[in-house]
Amino acid sequence: MAGSPALRFLLALWLCCPGTWNQMYQMTVRLHNSKLQAGQQLKLECETNKDDSGVFWVRLDKNGTLHFIVFISSLSRTTFEGNMKTSTRFEAKKESKFYWLVVKSFTSQDEGKYFCLMNINQILYFSPGQPAFLPVATKATPATPAPTTQHGITEKDPCTKTPDPESSKEEDMNLFCNIFIWVPLAGACILLLIALAVTVVLCQQTRRRRCRCKRPVNGKPNVKPSVPSRHV
Repeated sequence: MAGSPALRFLLALWLCCPGTWNQMYQMTVRLHNSKLQAGQQLKLECETNKDDSGVFWVRLDKNGTLHFIVFISSLSRTTFEGNMKTSTRFEAKKESKFYWLVVKSFTSQDEGKYFCLMNINQILYFSPGQPAFLPVATKATPATPAPTTQHGITEKDPCTKTPDPESSKEEDMNLFCNIFIWVPLAGACILLLIALAVTVVLCQQTRRRRCRCKRPVNGKPNVKPSVPSRHV
């Protein structure tokens, strides 16, 4: 119901031209059911001092959503949701300056505040909201019997606490889980430290084993000087 074209039109008018509680156009909503019950007929009456403009009926639910119900023209013509002339849930009519809305079978989905409003010169005039809710069923709580005390039996101190076997078992399980988790983790850390130390030692030994051969001067290899041959 909240997504009907008529409701979107009403909300657009409400946002563009905010309605007022002007005393020039007065509207009063009355509920004709003193004690509302589920499945009962709900009858609402909207009285106006201007009976030639037509009236909209809307409902504000518990979540703050506005629902369009019906538009009643000044000639008592009704337009329900979906541009329908009749409705299976509601009845509406106009008599003199009174605009009537009837909920045929009131249920929890019909709960909320009901408003009638008029659109005069692109201004919305709202009536005070009329709440309509089902009564809350109150269940009688059974009376608790008074505590009885037997003679000859000493009452124990209620503040004394006995050890709970479940709590001790839970503590033992937590201790076992801690040992099961932390011991392997500590061993893995120790192995990583040992591996790191071995790697550092091997790297240092590799550096010491580098070739210490002297490089020749000017980049030429050492060649023994040749002895010149003697000419006879």
